[in-house]
Amino acid sequence: MPKQMSGGEKQRVAIARALATEPKFLLADEPTGHLDTKSTQEILNVFEQLNEEENLTIIVATHDPKLGLQSKRVIHLQDGKIVSQEKEAVLTPP
Repeated sequence: MPKQMSGGEKQRVAIARALATEPKFLLADEPTGHLDTKSTQEILNVFEQLNEEENLTIIVATHDPKLGLQSKRVIHLQDGKIVSQEKEAVLTPP
């Protein structure tokens, strides 16, 4: 039952639902916002696997700067404008 699921399990279900239509890219708004460290890492591992194996572009909006450490590209926005970009960020967990 949904009430018995952990936050990480709920996020995985949400990702599965989003992928059911075989999108060309995935938009994820705060996908790890309410998760513990272990669940956060599991979700990021799923994203990395989808990107590498399915060639899926994943765009993550977050306020957590640590998530950028596992991203291939980080774009910082302020007031709706790009203020900086980083390419090929570190792809290993902190």
